[in-house]
Amino acid sequence: MGPPNMTAAVHGTELPPKTTERSDAPIELIGYRKWLSDNLMLLVTLSGVLLGVILGLSLRPLNLHEDSIMLISYPGELFMRVLKLMILPLVISSLIAGSASLNAKMNGKIALRTLVYFASTSLFNAALGIALVLLIHPGNPDLHNADDRTSDRRAVKLLDSLLDLGRNVFPDNLFQASIQQAHTVYLPKPSMLHSSNETGNDTTTVLTNSVEAQRQLQALEEEEVVLVRDIQYRSGTNTLGIVFFCLVFGTVLGTIGQKGQVVVDFFAAVFEVIMKMVTCVMWLTPVGISSVIAGKILSVDNLSLVMAQLVWFIITVAIGVIIYQFVVMQFIYFVFVRRNPFKFYKGLIEAMLTAFATASTAAALPLTFRCMNEKLRVDSRITRFVLPIGCNINMDGTALFIAVASIFVAQMSGMVLGFGELLTVLLTSTAASMSSASVPSAALVLLLVVLTAIDAPVQDVSLLFAVDWFVDRIRTTNNMLGDCYAAAVVEELSRKELMALDAAAVNYHDMAVSTPNGHHGGLLEGQTELESPGKCQMSDAVVVDMSAVMNNVNLQQEQNNRRV
Repeated sequence: MGPPNMTAAVHGTELPPKTTERSDAPIELIGYRKWLSDNLMLLVTLSGVLLGVILGLSLRPLNLHEDSIMLISYPGELFMRVLKLMILPLVISSLIAGSASLNAKMNGKIALRTLVYFASTSLFNAALGIALVLLIHPGNPDLHNADDRTSDRRAVKLLDSLLDLGRNVFPDNLFQASIQQAHTVYLPKPSMLHSSNETGNDTTTVLTNSVEAQRQLQALEEEEVVLVRDIQYRSGTNTLGIVFFCLVFGTVLGTIGQKGQVVVDFFAAVFEVIMKMVTCVMWLTPVGISSVIAGKILSVDNLSLVMAQLVWFIITVAIGVIIYQFVVMQFIYFVFVRRNPFKFYKGLIEAMLTAFATASTAAALPLTFRCMNEKLRVDSRITRFVLPIGCNINMDGTALFIAVASIFVAQMSGMVLGFGELLTVLLTSTAASMSSASVPSAALVLLLVVLTAIDAPVQDVSLLFAVDWFVDRIRTTNNMLGDCYAAAVVEELSRKELMALDAAAVNYHDMAVSTPNGHHGGLLEGQTELESPGKCQMSDAVVVDMSAVMNNVNLQQEQNNRRV
């Protein structure tokens, strides 16, 4: 007799195989294995940061050659280039797909809430920075070197900065916007130089060896050069212009119905592809981040001396960042969202460490999307709308830094600022931060705007370059977290509209397939499906099925309870 069958027959019916025989069933992880699986990428990122700090401090006593430092920094440079490579397709695909999934009225509401939140938090950070710098008073006049003071003052005005912001928001060439930004520079007036040279030549020819000729030449040499504005283009992606175009394009795309669905699906697919590429790149984080940090530490001259001289300035900025991150942000999240804010903060640690290492909100944007959509489950329609915009105009940490640094420079020069000057610092810091680029050390250029507004010595900014590599990383975490918390707050404020859109989409789908074989009958010539009588019309005035809305509300409440 052969071996018995694995399945026995009972009353002519075969029994199913035993469950223990199924070896392909997934094994559910428990305990520390589950925790390790959930937080593996966080541990990998944290290990890269710690390894970079240890490696940089350990190699400093060796006084390595510039070529050796460059080779140590090279993997980090490649890591940064790969991250920046994905920024433009990520921003374009996320904004078009996100804005097209909402109607025009909904886009306007979300945009208004987002901009109000960004402006309010930037203003608060500037006020917090002013309060801390006046309380701690880090500016020491002994740090100021009188020999370094020169009469050369760079012409920087807030008006030019705001006008450049408008020029970049409305680019005249979309392809040029992907590689260049418009900015205002001051150049000597050509006519004045030409006339001065002609006058000087004529004078020396006719009145040679005369006292009058010497006086005229001396007067021409001492004459102040007249500077005129000139609009030029510099290297760098004009992300603001691309964001504006994609928002308008996506909003209009969402109004044409099924005819534009293939375009929406295309950009949604591009977004998914970029996010999968980001997941692959993130496994290079330990090497890339450790290389970036180690290279920066090794490239700083007299690290201990610089830290000792500007330690109170660093402490002032750090205290402001800590207060905003652990007190203000958590309070805002709890008031609006009514959930545990520290769980939300914990889910963003991985992206925050990447922002700290790269010193760029834009470079950390791919990983920020991954954390917000996969870990924290924030509505993708909101994240695709808010995060790219916040990456360019929401600079909470930059507003804090500019306010602290401008008053710090004034304190070093012995200036006493009154209420009017402090109000000027508050407003100009907020406006300048919202026109800041999401690249490393962009705030130092904007700092000149605020110093010019309060008539402080702009040449003293060079002292801050020695520590900006570190302070820039601290304030970048504020910028990145501010975008994420803004998305969470806007999602909560827009929850009713989002549920209404979901319900309207369900109703439209049901009515679209209600006719036999899915065909739409009774269309007039030149009439689209959405315009036909008896069809659900997708417009700004959304017709809501209350039963569907209540089902979504109950489902959302169950998800909220699970999160808590």
